[in-house]
Amino acid sequence: MNLRRSRVGVLACAATLTLTLAACADDEPDAAPPATESPTGGEAGGGTTTTLGPYVEPMGDIVGEALTQAGEFTAVAGFLVEAGLVQALRGEGPFTVFAPLNAAIEALPPETLDAVYADKDLLTAVLTYHVVPGEYTSETLTDGLELETLQGQTLTVTVQGDQILINGNKVVASDVMATNGVIHAIDGVLVPET
Repeated sequence: MNLRRSRVGVLACAATLTLTLAACADDEPDAAPPATESPTGGEAGGGTTTTLGPYVEPMGDIVGEALTQAGEFTAVAGFLVEAGLVQALRGEGPFTVFAPLNAAIEALPPETLDAVYADKDLLTAVLTYHVVPGEYTSETLTDGLELETLQGQTLTVTVQGDQILINGNKVVASDVMATNGVIHAIDGVLVPET
């Protein structure tokens, strides 16, 4: 058990560094918020005062946004690096990603985690099963909606009161917006049919 957690931890740290460097590599420079000018009066003969709007942090792509979410997606980020899917999720999109929290991945049986990690095709299939083409916010995830994943199989949305479920997994944080889509954190790992 400790070896499995250690491997996930090392992979997560390496992925965080790799993805951070990748996310920063082709970012556009921060843009200053628009300035407003207003005339001033008074005894000094007038003039203009410039007021800057509040600073708004630039929104990143799905990879960049996932890394900023309190470290809750470092395990899945590590698997994205291992499967070579980072650049795909940095693409134009839009994408909707149902991202398992680290705790969900750590809860997998060791033999399952080892089997997925050892088979790049299986790893790619599992990861792409978490990604849907298009942008689906929590408002558009309606009961009974079926979403075709990049892997090719479908996910089913269930709505019970205020709770959204994806194939029975709870959405625990929704609508993490990115420049190329949206991320929803889920409390389990989605497993495609074999």
